[in-house]
Amino acid sequence: MSRPWRKNQARRHLQTLTAPWRGPFAAMTAVIVAGAAGYRITEGWDWGDCLWMVLITISTIGYGEIEPLSPQGRLVTVLIVIGGLLVVQLSIQRVLGLTESGYFRRLRELRFQRTLMRMRDHVILCGYGRMGQEIAAQLQKEAIPLVVIETDPDRRDVAETRGLNVVHADATMDDTLLDAGLEQCRSLVAALPGDASNLYVILSARDLRPDCRLIARANSAEASSKLRLAGASVVVSPYVAGGRVMAASALRPLAVNFMELLAGSDYEIEEFQLSSDPRQLTTVHHRSLQELELGSRSGAMVLAIRDGERLIANPSSDVQLGPGQLLIVLGSKEQLAVFQGLLGEAVITVDNMPA
Repeated sequence: MSRPWRKNQARRHLQTLTAPWRGPFAAMTAVIVAGAAGYRITEGWDWGDCLWMVLITISTIGYGEIEPLSPQGRLVTVLIVIGGLLVVQLSIQRVLGLTESGYFRRLRELRFQRTLMRMRDHVILCGYGRMGQEIAAQLQKEAIPLVVIETDPDRRDVAETRGLNVVHADATMDDTLLDAGLEQCRSLVAALPGDASNLYVILSARDLRPDCRLIARANSAEASSKLRLAGASVVVSPYVAGGRVMAASALRPLAVNFMELLAGSDYEIEEFQLSSDPRQLTTVHHRSLQELELGSRSGAMVLAIRDGERLIANPSSDVQLGPGQLLIVLGSKEQLAVFQGLLGEAVITVDNMPA
């Protein structure tokens, strides 16, 4: 299901929504053209005067006659008034019928779909329960564009009151993920309460977009292993993660406090995935951190480099960059933006991901 298909679908929806107005618009156009032609025939005025007379008559403004009307011209005026009243009545009936049929609700849905189609580099959050709400709050603090998928109407209302874009649908369905912008998102988080539901989401997302970063919640070790087999990039168990944080707080409180301080500061840790295409690595391939001067020119610090299964922590300045590496970098938003600019097209982003 490609992006052009979605655009064609939106175009069809737009045609459906404009269909109720075509009748009244055509009727009003017919009255104006017929009235102007009537004045042209009976009075011999130019088309500008004819159209002006029709408009002030049909709108009931009535500035006055351009020139004294003949009996035939007065008959044309009467017919224009009658035609205008009929068109107005038809339009009012149509508006009342549209309100009852849910037309304006569909109009809001179409506007929302167009908003989703324009979103880029956002995060899709499946599930707005207790964990989902905390995830959304953290992403909102970072001003990260977010789309929530939620089936529960109460949770949907809560998310909407907090200014979030919410897709009220089943996250396990392929169409739902595509409508939420899976093709353009930076990552997807499956935070549904059930392990089976999260597994379905990961399987669908991995099949629709193999290069997407997928984060899943797991309630058990067995579910965690299955989610990884299904294609999840990261699996988080709330109980295991909570236990590790509590244990770390007891053993290494300074390290935990540092991460908390980092979360509340202007600094953050960002990941930069280097492309595997040699054509996009011409400026960095086989060049060391010292040669590129990434740290001195941006102010950001490279904390680690993951090269395949190998993790290079606190890399030295002579470490060379290569295809497929993942750079873990610490810095402010401005420093990270400069760092990414220095890497250029070597970094995989939504814009240069393969189709």
